[in-house]
Formats: sequence, C-alpha cells, structure tokens
Amino acid sequence: QVQLVESGGGLVQAGGSLRLSCAASGRTFSSYAMGWFRQAPGKEREFVAAISWSGGSTYYADSVKGRFTISRDNAKNTVYLQMNSLKPEDTAVYYCAASIILVVTTRESEYDYWGQGTQVTVSS
Repeated sequence: QVQLVESGGGLVQAGGSLRLSCAASGRTFSSYAMGWFRQAPGKEREFVAAISWSGGSTYYADSVKGRFTISRDNAKNTVYLQMNSLKPEDTAVYYCAASIILVVTTRESEYDYWGQGTQVTVSS
C-alpha cells in the first residue's frame, strides 16, 4: 500500500510558476513509476506527465511539453511537477499517482495508487 499526498497548489497569474510536490509513504517509493494527471471542471481526467522508477525516463502530454518538468527524489520519497508559463487552461485539480509498472505510462488504468489532489488555478 502506498499513500500519496499532494501539495503546492494555489492561485497564480498567467505566465507564473508553481511547483507541486507529492509525498509518498508506505512501500518502497522507488518501486513505482509516478505520474501526474489533472481534471478540469466538467472534463475528464487527463495525463500530464510521468517518470520512471529511476527518474531516467520522462514523458509529457503535448499540452505541457516545454513548460512542465517532472522529477523525483527517491531519498525523500517525493515526486515533483515544476510548472512554468502557466496558462488559464492549466486550471485543474492535479493528482499524483503511482504505478507498479516501472516504466513511464500514460494510462490511468495502469496506476495503482492515487492522491487526493491539489487545486491549481491560473487567472488571466
């Protein structure tokens, strides 16, 4: 069992930056690939970014490529999402998730544990 707790969300103006953190507890953090997803009001949850167990591989949705960076610190059991050049369309609840599949995956169904989410609001 893995417990995930996101933090770092908030209100920011367009063009600004935020860094989300996801702290994991429970089983060995480095045994999991990690991902970030988001859900905007009235929309389905969508993939944002993923990172392999070692941090050696990452993958991004086209909508955030070049603006967001996913990273992890296995010694701190934490995964991060650095979000730069934020746009109003980035407004959503952001969720981190853990997958026993060690490589990066974009599929929600391949993630086994989910956090409660953190709200990110970008004003225009």
